[in-house]
Amino acid sequence: MNPQLFFAFVLVAAALACTPGVDWAYSISAGLRQRSFVPAVAGLCGGYVLHTLLMAAGLAALLAGLPGLLGWLTVAGAGYLLWLGISTLRSWRGASFSAADAAAKPANQLRIFLQGMGTSGINPKGLLFFVALVPQFVSPDAALPLPVQSGLLGLTFVLLAGTVYTCVALMARKLLQSRPGAARAVTLTSGIIMIGLGAVLLAEQVVPLVAGLAQRV
Repeated sequence: MNPQLFFAFVLVAAALACTPGVDWAYSISAGLRQRSFVPAVAGLCGGYVLHTLLMAAGLAALLAGLPGLLGWLTVAGAGYLLWLGISTLRSWRGASFSAADAAAKPANQLRIFLQGMGTSGINPKGLLFFVALVPQFVSPDAALPLPVQSGLLGLTFVLLAGTVYTCVALMARKLLQSRPGAARAVTLTSGIIMIGLGAVLLAEQVVPLVAGLAQRV
């Protein structure tokens, strides 16, 4: 693998992982509300591992080339984000953010893991990220086969994202757990971010559909 291309990819991937979004919102929520945020971060990384496997197998490009299927994936992802955001908003008022209360209310870790995996895995934006960005850093002249290079780049992003999300969850816990008012405000913001992104994804599919129907009429 070309060292210069790999270093450039690390810089770009780190910048993207450090960009706040729905993954950050989920990490912050887990850091504040759960006894352990590890299942949430592991789930987020698991979603990107799924994208990496699809990319290495060539299925990601195939899915991206099927607008109809990608559109349905976008609608499903939008619905999931809306549900997750609404669930966060419904619980933010009565949520407790103290370490003692979090320990006294053990959550289903498998459910948290699957929610995290759904957050990153079902997001079509993640699929497009791997399809559009990663191939630019693959070298045809390298000794490693192209699928192996793609897999290594994808796993590098997973490692960077996992590190960033762990730091985000830790900072949320350390800085906000002793400030219930600020913690509730951040949780409220996280829910709004999830709903906002879900609405944008849904609008990207619904608006063209409605416009097309209007033209036919």
